[in-house]
Amino acid sequence: MSTSNLPKLVLLTGAGGRIGKYFAEHANKQKYQLRLMVHSSEPEKVDAIKSFGEIVEGDLNEIETLDKACKDVHTIVHLAGDPNPSSTLYNIFLAAKKAGVKRMVYASSIHAVTGNPKGVQAKTNEPPNPGDLYGVTKCFGEALCRYKGEKEGVPSIAVRIGAFQPHSTAQNKDSTSMMDSWLSQRDCVQLLERCIDAPEDLKFAIVHGLSRNTFNRMDIESTRQLLGYEPQDNFFEESELFRNFNMSDELAEHDVTDERQKSGLRDKSADDKKKDKKK
Repeated sequence: MSTSNLPKLVLLTGAGGRIGKYFAEHANKQKYQLRLMVHSSEPEKVDAIKSFGEIVEGDLNEIETLDKACKDVHTIVHLAGDPNPSSTLYNIFLAAKKAGVKRMVYASSIHAVTGNPKGVQAKTNEPPNPGDLYGVTKCFGEALCRYKGEKEGVPSIAVRIGAFQPHSTAQNKDSTSMMDSWLSQRDCVQLLERCIDAPEDLKFAIVHGLSRNTFNRMDIESTRQLLGYEPQDNFFEESELFRNFNMSDELAEHDVTDERQKSGLRDKSADDKKKDKKK
């Protein structure tokens, strides 16, 4: 068997977290051989994922551990959360470059752009606009990915992940706040796999991780075009509140014979009607 047909060795940090665990379980095992990194203080997480790949226990601040974890790795999918994200990401990049890793996939967040007004859809080619300090740390991570990808030869993709939740959450009437930011579990797996298999000449990119929701707070068209990402799920189709909602039924048609263009004006108020009667 040629090396091109062998599964890619993928190091998954934060493998015991919500996204990491789901990806470890559902990733294509014929295409990817998983090395799952979890913190040494979390034995219960090891038990939950040990059947999905090779386990590496350690701390992201331990350079020697990272060097061993990165050996022979094709791609790192960095999902781990950490109190000192800037230092740990830098450490991972150092180990990745030393080991000749072909790609870094960094879990950024929708929080990198939540400083935008609610009705403004974020584009990947626009400056970030974090809405909180967590988003600020993700913007730093994106900047480091670009530097490492374009200047130091470690191709990197930063994935701005939305509200990663199962279908059951979308069906919950109390979850409408995520209608424009939902990322289903299976769409997340597909997107991460597309990042792993991205074109080899791609040095750096920011992509948006959302499902194909009717309304999306972040634009996913560039992600579709760049990676061939084809999300399957739509919050509006899963939610009972929105499933039968027809936008065309809620909007008045444009009537060119209407001189006042009533279709674009609010109805008169009660005070306006009283004034008309007095005339």
